[in-house]
Amino acid sequence: MDWWLILEWLIKSIVLVLVLLTGFAYLTLFERRVLAFMQARIGPNRAGPQGILQPIADAVKLIFKEELTPGQVVKAIFVLAPIVTVVPAVVIAAVIPWGPTVEMFGRTINLSIADIDLGILYIAATASIAVYGIVLAGWSSNNKYAMLGGLRSSAQVISYELTLALCFVLVTLLTGSMRAMDIVEAQRTMWFFFIQPVGGLIFLVATLAEVNRAPFDMPEAEQELTAGYHSEYAGMKFALFFMAEYIKMIAISAIAAMLFFGGYREFPFLQNTWFSVDQNWWLGPLYMFAKVLVLLFFMVWIRATLPRMRYDRLMAFGWKVMLPLSLALVFISALGIMLQMLWIIPILSIAVGLVFVGFINRSLTMKRR
Repeated sequence: MDWWLILEWLIKSIVLVLVLLTGFAYLTLFERRVLAFMQARIGPNRAGPQGILQPIADAVKLIFKEELTPGQVVKAIFVLAPIVTVVPAVVIAAVIPWGPTVEMFGRTINLSIADIDLGILYIAATASIAVYGIVLAGWSSNNKYAMLGGLRSSAQVISYELTLALCFVLVTLLTGSMRAMDIVEAQRTMWFFFIQPVGGLIFLVATLAEVNRAPFDMPEAEQELTAGYHSEYAGMKFALFFMAEYIKMIAISAIAAMLFFGGYREFPFLQNTWFSVDQNWWLGPLYMFAKVLVLLFFMVWIRATLPRMRYDRLMAFGWKVMLPLSLALVFISALGIMLQMLWIIPILSIAVGLVFVGFINRSLTMKRR
């Protein structure tokens, strides 16, 4: 047994968990400050200089807040549901490469916890587990609003995970591998977003629905369901649901950066310069952090801009627009690869995307009449 390898895994796991937990805490502050800026407000600025200690104040408040458990809940499942939700949000990041392979202490170290050949399949499988926690939370609460929120979440995840799976197929076709490191290295000269821009946008939209972010936050829907599946939760149990959403935002942004934006690789025009990851390996995690931060800003921007969708339109958008469009993109990508003409993939993809946008605009116009 290689004890050094076990120690390496242990250290990397602890570092990843600490980074995700710290990132979750300060992502809440980042979101509140960005929303305040976009809505001409001040935002949190009392706890510490410029509000930098606000996440710590929120954590202390949640720790000491009284936890009320209604008498009619299914207690074992009620307690288990937040754990089932938060664990997949953490472990999904295990296969994401945060930097290149480096030589340290006489060992070759991968800057990912697990470098497996079926990394994409692992991500797809793990992402679908969290919905069980939401459904169980809604059912065990013995509350009609919570139950409706859980049912909405299961229907929403099933609808949009099909689109996500087809986006994974797009990247697998372009790479010829499901290994995360191979996907990143295949984007040395050209990011997949520039080859399949519509696929990248579809992936970003589907991830918003996957993590129940506005305008796809139907499982919570405060105006209709009084917070939905976590209506009966308080204290640290509620904090776990809160933590799961924000940690998954970070993980999903890292996955999007890995699949379509080159991961830890530099911009293509910076190759063979001092800014290349091949020249300075420590730039890899910095590039990854910058890309994740930009994608998180995109999620917050969407929340500040778009209103919540009506539920029937949400489901229709998933089944009638996202799914057929992603199927068409898979066909176009396969055709371009088969003909060895990658340049036709973005052209045909944008054309098909514009056709779908035209159909959507026409159908909405007819409904208004």
